[in-house]
Order: sequence, then C-alpha cells, then structure tokens
Amino acid sequence: MTLSSDASTLPKKFDIVSKNGITTAVIWSVHLADIRYDERVAVITGAGGGLGRAYALHLAERGAKVVVNDIGGSAEGQGNGTHAANRVVAEIKSAGGDAVANYDSVATAKGGEHIVQTALDSFGRVDIVINNAGILRDASIPKMPQENFDELIDVHLKGAFYVTQPAFRYMKKNAYGRVVYTSSAAGLFGNFGQANYAAAKMGLVGLSSVTAIEGAKYNIKSNVIAPIARTRLTEKLMGSTGGMFAPHYIVPMVAYLVSESCQCSHDIFNVGAGRYARIFLGSTPGWTVSEDAVPSAEAVRDNLGKVLSVADFKIPEAASEV
Repeated sequence: MTLSSDASTLPKKFDIVSKNGITTAVIWSVHLADIRYDERVAVITGAGGGLGRAYALHLAERGAKVVVNDIGGSAEGQGNGTHAANRVVAEIKSAGGDAVANYDSVATAKGGEHIVQTALDSFGRVDIVINNAGILRDASIPKMPQENFDELIDVHLKGAFYVTQPAFRYMKKNAYGRVVYTSSAAGLFGNFGQANYAAAKMGLVGLSSVTAIEGAKYNIKSNVIAPIARTRLTEKLMGSTGGMFAPHYIVPMVAYLVSESCQCSHDIFNVGAGRYARIFLGSTPGWTVSEDAVPSAEAVRDNLGKVLSVADFKIPEAASEV
C-alpha cells in the first residue's frame, strides 16, 4: 500500500539514536515493524483531518478496517458536511485499504451509538476506539458564555463517553479492546482562556482510568495521550510552526497503544515534537496527625512543607490505593 498526500511521510522506521552508549530507537522501530491490525476494526472520531486523519491512514495501511467519523464542521464546531470524512475514506480505499465514513456528532448518546453501530454493520466488530473529536471555544472565565462551556463538555467529555460506552459493551463480550482518549497539556496543567477545554480534557483522564479498571479483566486497555501537534485546532496558537510538531509524530505512540502488543493501561502520555513521555498522578506520604488529634489551621500551615514535598511518592492504580 502506498498512501497519498502527506500521509506518505508517516515514519516507518526511526533513525538509530544512541545516548550514553545505549541505542534506543532501533528497538522501537523493530517493534513497530511487527505491529499489524489485520481483521481489527477501528473507530476514529474527528478523523476528517489533522491527527484523526493521520491515525486513520496509518492504521488502514497496517491492515485495520476503519470507521472515519467526522461531522465536517469548523474548528469551533459550526456547520457540518460529508466531504472531510469521505475524502479520508477515498484516500484509504485508493491505497488498497478498507474504510467507511460516518457523519454523526459525538455530542449525543444517539450519535455515539450510531458511530459504533456503523462499525458493527459494516465490519461486524469493533476493537479499537480513538476518541479524537474536538472543538475550541476559548474565553477567560469572567467572559465565557455558558454555551461555550457546555458545548466543550458535550463534545470532548460526553462525546468520548457516548462513543466508548457502546464500544465497551461489545469489547467486553469479545474480551478484547483498545481505547485511547485525547487529553491536553491545557487540561492537565491549565492554560489561560481555556477553562472549558481544560475541564473537559482533565475529565477524560478520570474517564480513561475507570475504563482501564473496568476493562482489566476483559483485556481492554485504556490510555490517555496529551499531544502537541499543529492541527486545525492549534494553528492559531502555534502559527506556522511545523516540522516536528506535524501530526505524524503523534502517530507512533497511538499506533502502539491501540495494538495487540500494548500491555500499558491506565497511563497518560505526553507526545509531540519527537518526545514521548509519561505523565502521572502521584500521591505523597504527606503529613499525618495522630489518631486522636484534630489539627488546627495553624498546624497545617506549619507542616505545609511536609504536605507539599514530592521527595517520595507512589502512583496509585485506583482510588483505594491513595
């Protein structure tokens, strides 16, 4: 298969990179070369352009059958159309792959059900869900209209749930599934003017954590990526920046996470500009008072150094481990 347009630049093999005498990139490229998705069916939301399109083309090239979901609207979520999804499906088919378009909105439960049903009707199964659909409606907290907040939650957070829930039901019966949620550094760490976006994106971390916990006994793996890439949603912020911020630098991480080879679950990954790193939520020992003592506000103040110290920490796998 030979992909058309810029998808042909998707990295097939990394150069050998040595650091401190240890070669690392060769190991990764060998593993990626072995990854295939033959007979697997992937549902990718927001796949009419940017990251979603890159995922769809890459997975199809490696044998996956793909549901290309996109409502064909603007970056702000306005309008709709069929061209974006149809174009990606045409690209996949012209390269010898198999795909079908879907134009439903993820922002409703009915839409989510229909997206997954498209996979079942067209291909008879669903193995992979990449929750990628998103919009932006930036404004500072004092100036943010209520509808801007609500619509971001509907698309990013509720939308991911509405698609994952029906897919999860099938995956559970089939004892196999791979789910990726798309968060953001803005959600994990905050960014001025993006309270709605940040709230939705941090919510996805919690949603993925529960997906991972509930899916563990059924071989359903769930992970979060916080990508840094120049796409339609970020071009106003990133300007003409390209190069290593191109979407295809995100693809290898996602390609691994949705593969049968992936044994990671309940994790968060920061991906972009050629850097692949783990982000985690940790719990520190903190400061503990005796069982019969009720501390004062002054005592908390005086022991704040112990409370804030990150000298020692653990990474809980569930709320019960905090």
